[in-house]
Amino acid sequence: MKVNQQAVKEILKDVSPAKLVAATKYVDEKEIEELEKCGCFYFGENRVQAFMDKYEKYHGQGHWHFIGTLQKNKVKYIIDKVDLIHSVNDYGLIDELEKQASKRDIEVHILLQVNIAREESKHGFDEDDMDNVMAYLKNCSHLIVDGLMMMAPNIEVEDTRIYFQKTKQLLDRLKNAYPQYPLNELSMGMSQDYKVALEEGATIVRIGRALFQEDE
Repeated sequence: MKVNQQAVKEILKDVSPAKLVAATKYVDEKEIEELEKCGCFYFGENRVQAFMDKYEKYHGQGHWHFIGTLQKNKVKYIIDKVDLIHSVNDYGLIDELEKQASKRDIEVHILLQVNIAREESKHGFDEDDMDNVMAYLKNCSHLIVDGLMMMAPNIEVEDTRIYFQKTKQLLDRLKNAYPQYPLNELSMGMSQDYKVALEEGATIVRIGRALFQEDE
């Protein structure tokens, strides 16, 4: 896979002023540097080992986000290397993030992953549990909740709109109820549905395959 420069520039224009996080799972640090040349400065990795390899070899000015499922035993490797963790999806992970952040005396910016469609195949907190989650976080002084992250069901694109709307409504409610947290970010929308997500309030979109083309 290699960067499709024209596609990157067009998508950057489409998503502005929201952030484009390029999902870089299938490319190496050289292609990440090409993304940066096109004006993309946020890179999202799904796997800790792949992230660590690229992090060591990359020498640009971009910012790293972790967007995949994060195992508790891998937290210590990335916690001081990424700007934002999108996929905080259970209490055990919250505990480990707080523990590792406390050890280093750093603040860690996180998004809470919500399973707004209640799909068995997806991770995330249930919408009805979010007040309990926010109460739990009161004891986690090193974690800064920047907002929410979700993945829409794999259905017709227009049918995803209701799930984006529900996530935005949840974010607005939490922001009013818990003013001690920023709760400004809404990470939702991928290659197939990011335009609908943006229409419904996404501030971050996570796009992979639409930015790349197959090697010739």
